[in-house]
Amino acid sequence: MSLLLRILCLMGLLWLAPLASAQAADAPSEAERTTQAAVAATVAARGQPVQTPDFLEHLVDSVLGLFDLRTSGNTPAHFAISGLLIVIALLARRIVTGIIFALLRRVAAKTESTLDDKLFLALEAPAAAFVVVVGLVASLKVLKLSPESDAYLAGGSRVAFSLAIFWTLWRALGAVLDHGQEVAAEKKLGVAAFMPWIRKSTMAVFVVLGVLLTIQSLGYDVKTILAGLGIGGLAFALAAQDTIANIFGAIVVAVDQPFKIGETVRIGQNVGGVEDIGLRSTRIRLLDKSLMTIPNKTVAAETITNLSRFTQRRTEQVFGLTYDTTPDQLGAMVEEIKKLVLAEEAIDPTSVLVYFRDLSASSLDIWMVYVVKSADFPAYMALRQRLNLAIMRAVKARGLSFAFPSQSVYLEGDVAKKLAGRQDAPRPGA
Repeated sequence: MSLLLRILCLMGLLWLAPLASAQAADAPSEAERTTQAAVAATVAARGQPVQTPDFLEHLVDSVLGLFDLRTSGNTPAHFAISGLLIVIALLARRIVTGIIFALLRRVAAKTESTLDDKLFLALEAPAAAFVVVVGLVASLKVLKLSPESDAYLAGGSRVAFSLAIFWTLWRALGAVLDHGQEVAAEKKLGVAAFMPWIRKSTMAVFVVLGVLLTIQSLGYDVKTILAGLGIGGLAFALAAQDTIANIFGAIVVAVDQPFKIGETVRIGQNVGGVEDIGLRSTRIRLLDKSLMTIPNKTVAAETITNLSRFTQRRTEQVFGLTYDTTPDQLGAMVEEIKKLVLAEEAIDPTSVLVYFRDLSASSLDIWMVYVVKSADFPAYMALRQRLNLAIMRAVKARGLSFAFPSQSVYLEGDVAKKLAGRQDAPRPGA
């Protein structure tokens, strides 16, 4: 029973830090005080501060105190406790993954949002790894190692815990960005096209920060490393000016959102549908079905017309009638065209304008303007065709005709007589 009680107490110490700290606060023996004083004097002579024990050291000291193990060497009991801590860590890992996170996933499944489902699924593996790292480091700290081994263990534990923490944050950040991408795609936001490279850029920055913080935790001077990276970055920037310009162009497109994938745009003199928006270039499918790749710096500098974002469609047309049309016929034709346009329900009646506008060189011009309420292109073209055919029928029904460019040439003098003489001369063989 006493051994079982000790094991239960040991498991409780792994989860209760305050109890471990309280156990570690017990007064040491006279020999230990002498040893600690000597170590402190040695470290002080080197000009370095004395480091206080961390959480795991408190925990290990409490475990050793619980089993009355205060010897300076390793005993079979030390190895047994070290192995027991590993076993407890593995059992705790099974509890975390099989019970705690299973319960959290069931709770998250009852909520409307899917973000918590993604977060719990992403954090399960890092949490299990963190528990195993705690158990392994604690089991090694139970053993009495040489100063060199202790130094390596301290550095390795810092790296291990840093990697576990950054892995946890990496998975959480990835789940949040994936959820944001799904929401943007579901709501058809303009930023949805840029979410893949936004995710890559954010994760890359996070990796760089994680590496620098890990290096700093090992005692290295990060400022020196950053200074070296700054010089190398300057050389890289000079060699990759076009690439950097394209990246900034992509950022401009992402912020302004002048178009999105699937829309038809005019970029400069090129008209086509947007197929892909990348970090370096934008690809559009032209009207002849060829694929054009435009650098993003060019896209950001060009005038962009989005042909898929019409709110209404305005039409302006001019009909030319021949000069043999009388004023009364012309006035009646204007009124009939206006009636034909106003009869269409899809046309805004307040926008209709029909007037006899110009006396052109070879035609009498009727000017017509109207605005279609809907931006649907096939419906707009069908309406325009219907009106054009109705106007042609009305012109024909009144006995009128459309004018076309023509010229009359009048000849005088000798040229006219010669042409007349040639016309009057008999043809050969007549």
